[in-house]
Amino acid sequence: MSSSYIFSDKTGTLTNNSMRFRKMSVAGTAWLHDPDLSVDKRHCAAQQESVGKSVGKGKEPIGYGRASSVPPHSNDHGGNPTASASMTPSSAHNPLRGSTADQTGGTAHLRDSLRTTAMLSYMQARPHTAFARKARFFLLAIALCHTCLTEKNEKEEINYQAASPDEIALVQAAQEMGLVVIDRQVDTITIRSHTSGNADQEPHIETYRILDVIEFSSLRKRMSIVVRMPDERICVFCKGADTTITQLLRLVDLAEDQATKVQTRANKRHSLEAQQAISRRDSEQRSRKESLTRTSLSIHRPSIAIQKLRPIEDDLDDWLKDREQDVVTSPKDDESIYYTPRPSTHVNARQAHARVDRRASFQADGSEELVEEALVVNDAAVFERCFQHIDDFATEGLRTLMYGYRYLDEEEYDGWKKLYLDASTSLVDRQEKVENTGSMIERDLELAGATAIEDKLQKGVPETIDKLRRAGIHIFMLTGDKIQTAINIGHSARLIKDYSSMTILDHDSDMSVVCQNIAAATVDINRGRVAHSVVVVDGHTLGRIEADPTVKQLFFELAVLVDTLICARASPANKASLVHTIRKKVKRATTLAIGDGANDIAMIQEAHVGIGITGKEGLQAARTSDYSIAQFRFLLRLLLVHGRWNYVRTCKYTLGTFWKEFLFYLTQALYQRWVGYTGTSLYESASLSMFNTLFTSLPVIFLGIFEKDLSATTLLAAPELYQFGHRNRGFSIRLYAGWIFMASSESMVVYFLMLGLFGRAVFTLDNGIYAMGVLTYTACVVIVSIKLQAIEVHDKSITCAVAMFCSIGVWFAWNLVLSSMYSSNVIYNVRDGFLDRFGRNALWWLTLILIVSVVIGFEICVKALKVAFLPEDEDVFRELEKDKSARARLERAAAVGLKDMPESMDREGENNLERIRTHEEEQKREVEVQELLDRPRVMPGETGVRRRQFSTDLGHNIESHIHKGEQEKEVEEEEEEENDKNKEVSSPIQEMLKKGFGRVRRSFDVG
Repeated sequence: MSSSYIFSDKTGTLTNNSMRFRKMSVAGTAWLHDPDLSVDKRHCAAQQESVGKSVGKGKEPIGYGRASSVPPHSNDHGGNPTASASMTPSSAHNPLRGSTADQTGGTAHLRDSLRTTAMLSYMQARPHTAFARKARFFLLAIALCHTCLTEKNEKEEINYQAASPDEIALVQAAQEMGLVVIDRQVDTITIRSHTSGNADQEPHIETYRILDVIEFSSLRKRMSIVVRMPDERICVFCKGADTTITQLLRLVDLAEDQATKVQTRANKRHSLEAQQAISRRDSEQRSRKESLTRTSLSIHRPSIAIQKLRPIEDDLDDWLKDREQDVVTSPKDDESIYYTPRPSTHVNARQAHARVDRRASFQADGSEELVEEALVVNDAAVFERCFQHIDDFATEGLRTLMYGYRYLDEEEYDGWKKLYLDASTSLVDRQEKVENTGSMIERDLELAGATAIEDKLQKGVPETIDKLRRAGIHIFMLTGDKIQTAINIGHSARLIKDYSSMTILDHDSDMSVVCQNIAAATVDINRGRVAHSVVVVDGHTLGRIEADPTVKQLFFELAVLVDTLICARASPANKASLVHTIRKKVKRATTLAIGDGANDIAMIQEAHVGIGITGKEGLQAARTSDYSIAQFRFLLRLLLVHGRWNYVRTCKYTLGTFWKEFLFYLTQALYQRWVGYTGTSLYESASLSMFNTLFTSLPVIFLGIFEKDLSATTLLAAPELYQFGHRNRGFSIRLYAGWIFMASSESMVVYFLMLGLFGRAVFTLDNGIYAMGVLTYTACVVIVSIKLQAIEVHDKSITCAVAMFCSIGVWFAWNLVLSSMYSSNVIYNVRDGFLDRFGRNALWWLTLILIVSVVIGFEICVKALKVAFLPEDEDVFRELEKDKSARARLERAAAVGLKDMPESMDREGENNLERIRTHEEEQKREVEVQELLDRPRVMPGETGVRRRQFSTDLGHNIESHIHKGEQEKEVEEEEEEENDKNKEVSSPIQEMLKKGFGRVRRSFDVG
């Protein structure tokens, strides 16, 4: 199974459909919110400590309808910032900092961020600073500006319900940071918080009156809520896309100017990365053309087998790092001032907090370094950093929202309220009038902050897609979500890179514009101007394209060229049509479709290979597919390992079958010249009919079943090896001709050696036609078995010996049966031939040995010359697998991001398990040593006294750590003086001491 195109569903296949609040930007500072990740890490750590294995399944994700339950009077994390900070497990470098590199599956732009627990602690320690006031007001905006409803279950726990999972994620985040929405009615929202930041005090409950809600629409791209605050002031909160909210800000000109600066820097960086990627791709293509090895991996055998200056693992490590790191991220030293805190601030903060305890209290002198208070009142700096953070969030594939607010006076609100009531009760164009009236109040906003929500990917999805791309597979994502959501998932799943050239074809564009965009993208790709090409199209536009044959031809010419195609708002018919067209257009390509729901069945059935995921949407897709897996990441092993093995086995089975047939039957053809082309057979008829059935079936069948040319670890570490099938390097006319040439040459060697050494021998007992035929037949059976099971099979096991023993053994058993039971002895002198005549002839056996030796030697020489002077990628990696250090490096590369793959052991868990077992073994043996030391001994004479004294001293020495040399010397002296009885008594002690287990070993090591 060598697939070229993968068509994947999104929801349930790539994602868990679980939204998590992940990051926020407030007052120019970015914060990471990761309580769920911290819980997962603690759970994994506990599992590893107990059983030494990593967690295979994550937490159960939250569905659309509900959030996790909240006790009505619990002490929330945000209510006690100090406790919250202490609950977060400290990372290896700083308990206040976290990285999302292994969580969001983002790109190279992922940066360490301060945790929200640190922000809450800072707000508690310095509640009257400008930052603390802005941060709390931003959290209040998150807790108020939504449409979530609350309900209580039988245990009086609060649950949230909303039409969108994004809303639930936002309300949950506010709850985790101290503002808990405990009740929502038609006209009120009740929030519980700890205003003093101390969980020991009673929580403060505030009620906010809802005056109006201006709902979200696809045209407005925002929603607003007007509330009356507890101090009777009226405030409007607005959240939406950053491009939309920017136009509504009071300082819109300044904000647009700063956004332009950020976008210019981002474009420049992406351009440099694209140029680097193009340069790297061109250099690889040139080296591939110039290389005599014809390999795509650029690891040449001479550099490994001859060069001794650098270890093998260094060359391999460089190559793997070069492939694993797509491009080297362009330097950002000149941009460091646009990130909060600055690198110098991070260092100072770490040094300051290294002096405090694990609770991360901010009462130390370095607390001011966490947040730049002077930046909070600098509007230009806040705007620039906020837009920079939003750009970073979007690059990581997070879904961003910007919040704004404005206080209203009573007169302004009353005047607007009348207009809004008129619009909402209008019978003509009500929706348009409501939106227009709503925009009248959504103006002159102050920037509150920005949020980033993660549409949680399944474990291992980004790493899997990276490796599939390295394998030369084009990946198409087909989803029913809107375009922006699909693009965000494309970023987080690494379908879209920072420097990708993206062509968006949506229904808002005219068909002439669509054609121009398609043509321009096609020209750029063909001319090599694009480092990574992505096409995004919606289902409606795809339908319009398919309706026009000319545009359809242009579009699918582009589709087969791009690296990634994303189809949003796609119906099941759109998905099936796209798969069908690609399958028909690219004749030699293999298509694979993977999905988990009933709406993916048409797509799965249309592809060459259908994969069903047994997910939350039932088993419909799994039941109609060719293969069924549990998660998307398992596709990697299915394709790169089992798919490649299956391709290699099929190719070798085919080539081996043709080879053995030519080898055997060409000897029959050569014999015809010596019988006048009369058709006389060199072989007895019954034996001839059994050649493929009994005597040579197992070697070729076992080759087609058990062959593993490379280990699974190597194939996962170097996905480029999967292109072996894409380039038809397993079966081609050239390979077929090579195998047939070898068969023809070897058949002549077999026949003429048999004829010259045995057939024309003068002094021999029996060299008739049957004896010559059996000799040739035997040589062919032995050669077939040895070549197919000893030379061609690389993963040798007991099955090779079984196949060879059965094939050769059954052939000789067959001859014994024929020799003793053959009745029709008219044409061939079979009766007693093998037992009494040529079977007892040494020349017959010597000729057989010589024939087999010459043919196998010829095979080995040809193979050795080919590997030495024309090595393939597989030959290089087979050589690397023999080196222990290189094999360890391949294992590390194969395990990156895929620790829960089947048959792939988590190294850290394995080491923990080994340490646990060693510790338990040491404790057990310590008890045995102590029991032996405490055992009463009665030893005659002075020797016994000295021995008891030594035993007593040794017991004290174990606890007081005596030097190793003195103890060993005394033990040796006592052992020499022991009689047989004393040796028999003390031998268990000496045996344990020699092993040096537990405290005994540690006490010796002290010296």
